[in-house]
Amino acid sequence: MEPSAPRRRVTIVDVARHAQVSTTAVSKVLRNAYGASPQMQAKVRRAIDELGYRPHAGARGLRGKTYTLGVMLPDIRNPFFPEVLDGITHTLQDTEYQVLLGPGDCGEKGEARVTEALIDRGMDGLILVAPLASRKRLDEVASAVPTVIVGRHGSSPAYDTVADDDVEGASLVVGHLAALGHRRIAHIEHLETDPTRLAEMPNARRADGYRQAMRAHGLEECIDVVSTSYTQEGGYRGAKELLERQGTLRPTAVFAGADVVAMGALEAITEAGLSVPDDISVAGYDNTTFAAFGPVSLTSVDQAGHEIGRTAARLLLERIADRQRPSVQVKLSPTLVPRRTTARAPE
Repeated sequence: MEPSAPRRRVTIVDVARHAQVSTTAVSKVLRNAYGASPQMQAKVRRAIDELGYRPHAGARGLRGKTYTLGVMLPDIRNPFFPEVLDGITHTLQDTEYQVLLGPGDCGEKGEARVTEALIDRGMDGLILVAPLASRKRLDEVASAVPTVIVGRHGSSPAYDTVADDDVEGASLVVGHLAALGHRRIAHIEHLETDPTRLAEMPNARRADGYRQAMRAHGLEECIDVVSTSYTQEGGYRGAKELLERQGTLRPTAVFAGADVVAMGALEAITEAGLSVPDDISVAGYDNTTFAAFGPVSLTSVDQAGHEIGRTAARLLLERIADRQRPSVQVKLSPTLVPRRTTARAPE
């Protein structure tokens, strides 16, 4: 049996013939340009629907816009990032823009490769979530295409930023645990050595916030930080290290720097034959769907991922419309959501 010939792509000429108007009129309707009457718009839109016409992104790009926005996510396995993506797509649902997603593969090289690919494919704008790139590199990206940076606390005249107040979020966790009578509160952080990222990345800010809050509650001598990674495996390894400590050296509460880290910590605690929260309390950060899942019921910091995404998309549309406007830095206030994984410290 001979394979069927590929279907010919419907063109703007086909739409014009079907609607019995000029190609110029169709172009005006597609661009929402001045001069297309409501009657003409209705005829053209009807023809587009009947023929199944789809504008060619490459051809649109030659005319100045592709109506596509690139989003780089550093780790698609982290359950927090889909919350940000939902906020982005929600804001764009009544626009002509479509999102193309690029996973950064948890590394600077993979992130750079994805970012360059999005630029090469003519994205009208980029949203980079928790990028590891240097400030110089971010400025270069933003000079090439309108850019919004999510989850970094630095600033630049070249791009807008949206971030959570991570220091305050960590303070909420420590305050909650201290109020429950805990003194030996440990923190599992993401290991960071780069000076710029130590100043700007959420994981470093949360670790700083933890230390500041412990001092504020008179618990400086109990500061206990384990450095692993913001992954489930990192949480597992971090908790194993903490649980190997004996007697008064073992914490009664663990503040995991992200919910995905808390997942690994809960696994290690259960494996050790201990109970949460009777033997040890656990708190996370991000308030993901995993945290709210009934059998888990993880105490967590809500940094409003959906709102972060909505704000980032709004700022990007504004920057696309006006490349010269002053850059904007938005910092959102987190809230603590107490659940069943935290309780009063054991006697």
